[in-house]
Amino acid sequence: MARLGIVLLVALLSACDQPATPYQWQLPYNVPEPVVPAENPMTVEKVALGRALFYDTALCRNSTQSCATCHQQAYAFAEPRRHSVGATGDKVSRNALALVNVAYNGNFTWAHKGLADIEQQLLIPLFNEDPVELGVTGHDEAMLARFDTEAYRDLFDAAYGDPAASWDRIVKALASFVRSLVSFSSPFDDYAYGGDDEALTARQIDGMKLFFSERLECFHCHGGVNFTQSSKHARQALDLRPFHNTGLYNEDGHGAYPASDQGLASVTTRADDMGMFRAPTLRNIAVSAPYMHDGSVATLSEVIDIYAAGGRGDGITNPYKSPFIKGFALTAEEKEALIDFLNSLTDQQFLHNPRHGPPPQGSE
Repeated sequence: MARLGIVLLVALLSACDQPATPYQWQLPYNVPEPVVPAENPMTVEKVALGRALFYDTALCRNSTQSCATCHQQAYAFAEPRRHSVGATGDKVSRNALALVNVAYNGNFTWAHKGLADIEQQLLIPLFNEDPVELGVTGHDEAMLARFDTEAYRDLFDAAYGDPAASWDRIVKALASFVRSLVSFSSPFDDYAYGGDDEALTARQIDGMKLFFSERLECFHCHGGVNFTQSSKHARQALDLRPFHNTGLYNEDGHGAYPASDQGLASVTTRADDMGMFRAPTLRNIAVSAPYMHDGSVATLSEVIDIYAAGGRGDGITNPYKSPFIKGFALTAEEKEALIDFLNSLTDQQFLHNPRHGPPPQGSE
């Protein structure tokens, strides 16, 4: 990215020498704050540094990509392709998850019980070797030297009281920026939390009733303030049931998922974790296609058809399938109402908020 953008950020933050500024969450009054690790408190300065880093190709081994390459704001910080591709051309096996309200996540990546903080998850795209994503491993010292510039020294100094870059500081700043990406300004939020009875159409309200009905069971996996059971916040410290087998595959007639990605079972080696993946948030779901862990479903209409059938193809009889994926019947009008409700979770302010976008650009 052009260094002038970083310089402008520094000018905003360094007008006077002062301690780091506690970050103020911009949330509806009735939405709880997320849980933030004590070792990485949120500050305005760390969020600003993380924003600069998120959009900077200097964070990539060959300077061809940034975090924003695979996490684009217009697509709810996902990307419109089945699989991401790393800096050296390696294909990432899973669909890029949208970075929407990840501060509320109880687990990270599609299927890993041991990743409970953003700081842990960020190590994967930075340092992973198979597949290579940003490709830091083996180049870490040389890449750190890229941040030994006047602009970055000022940003690090503002965030940490010390101008030196380190990978620990980079990860914590990136985590702070990603935590700041909160989305609670959709028409649904105006209706549910803002008290605006006109925010949803009659058909969207019909779809909402279907979504929260025992007939469809959607809310059992996609419930709570963030429309996912994989969540935690100031009023809910415990993660609920985050992982589910949705009956997408049954390769051998005994429940196997493709050997290339068997979900949580790849981590735990437990047979009953076969094909289990984290239920992602449905906030801004209309703009984050394609869907599922492997990006194998192109549209929301197709997603609904799969759940209505109780799975996909042979996956319908998968013995590890969640009991909530039991199938249901919908009329064409009900299906359209359900899709309209899912569209009401789109937050245009979030998708176009300039504070979430790249720092101001310019040419030197």
